[in-house]
Amino acid sequence: MDNAIKIRRGGSADLPAVLGILDSAVVWLNGKGITAQWGTDPFTTRPKTVEHVGQVMGEGDPWIAEVDGVPAGTLTLTPHPGTYVEPAGEPERYVRYLATDGRFHGLGVGAALLAHAAEETRRAGVSLLRVDCFAGSEGRLVAYYERQGFTRTDPFTVGDWPGQVLEMRV
Repeated sequence: MDNAIKIRRGGSADLPAVLGILDSAVVWLNGKGITAQWGTDPFTTRPKTVEHVGQVMGEGDPWIAEVDGVPAGTLTLTPHPGTYVEPAGEPERYVRYLATDGRFHGLGVGAALLAHAAEETRRAGVSLLRVDCFAGSEGRLVAYYERQGFTRTDPFTVGDWPGQVLEMRV
């Protein structure tokens, strides 16, 4: 295994691979004691969530990171955030469903996908890349995005789920 990360454009046929990555991420998070981010049930056992992932992939550009030909991570770039975050008021690209398969943590898959998202945003002639994430668990995910070059903007909550919007100028 050379652990080289290759990123390719995804499509609707990649929904099972994306769901597999998301399911693996839930298991990995739960193994770290993080159950409030994405819950404890696999994505594939939640029909409305499966439908939503497919919908987001269809309205954006899904990307798949592969390590030795195996899907290792994913994100979808959309021209707008989810309904729970206000649009930016200027053209933007929004990172949705960024996840790394638990087997590939520590190889830089997420960082490679985020760098690719920044490049795709730039290539589209858009200067604003945004993402939102779970702000609980001592803000570890927020800090991760900050290490990737994002800056905190607006905190938000959905029910009792604390979130944070971050942005990057590209």
